[in-house]
Amino acid sequence: MRLGVLDIGSNTGHLLVVDALGGAAPLPAYSYKEPLRLAEHLNSKGAVNQHGVAALTRFVAEALEVAERKGCEEIIGFATSAVRDAVNSEEVLAHVHGQTGVEIGVLPGEDEARLTFLAVRRWFGWSSGRLAVFDIGGGSLEIAAGSDEAPDAVQSLPLGAGRLSRERLREDPPSNHTVRDLRKRIRADIARDAASVLRGGHPDHAVGTSKTFRSLARVCGAPSSQEGQLVRRVLPADALAKTIPKLVKMPTAKKAELPGVSANRAHQLLAGALVADAVMELFDLSQLEICPWALREGIILERLDQISVLG
Repeated sequence: MRLGVLDIGSNTGHLLVVDALGGAAPLPAYSYKEPLRLAEHLNSKGAVNQHGVAALTRFVAEALEVAERKGCEEIIGFATSAVRDAVNSEEVLAHVHGQTGVEIGVLPGEDEARLTFLAVRRWFGWSSGRLAVFDIGGGSLEIAAGSDEAPDAVQSLPLGAGRLSRERLREDPPSNHTVRDLRKRIRADIARDAASVLRGGHPDHAVGTSKTFRSLARVCGAPSSQEGQLVRRVLPADALAKTIPKLVKMPTAKKAELPGVSANRAHQLLAGALVADAVMELFDLSQLEICPWALREGIILERLDQISVLG
């Protein structure tokens, strides 16, 4: 069947159209996305403002038209951190539903971590042993670890690259003092409950997913996306540690010129690098392997599992 997965993230709205078949890898058929930056459309009370609601409604209506044109039998819509954290999330999504007919569910952070873990497990398989999976989004950092298809430890922390950039990195480029303070805050937040992840033992395989990790890996020398999904890509801890001082001194316009970095995400590359660096330090990881599958694929796989059971 052809599915449309509508992902409303903190940075981007993304419709992924896939041909899905039980027992087979979901095959991407079409991608439609638009930078929404919903987290930047929150007012002083933490509500999505009228501009953000209008932009979201317009994007969902356009995505619905694309999905219908591409022959989707079903659309699965979900929203992550920016909408999840907004005080008016229910009103926003009710408005979108009323205007477009598309129902979008709010995905809790723990479910986000669990579904991303499922996708990574299916991609790498059982030979990976105990997996640790890290996903840096715009609004949150998801962590999951386990030896099965369902993780035995999940965390969702407010350490997204967009959130940290917006709240803590207002200078361009930031001062060394600002960066030091942010590094301390990130490491303290991750370390606070790191024991729940470490309790199951050191991972046999540590993985990073998301655009932020892919961009950092590319900046640190990983192959480009043009070489295909099946090429192995890693983010080495030592290479990242050497790159961060350069990113600190680099204005956003220069970051946007780096390989694998898009102009609309360049402003949050440093914050993402600080989070990735902290993850590898605190969990004693020499590198992270980059997985091309993440949350959207996890949602597709879970839906296929449900259909298989019902069928």
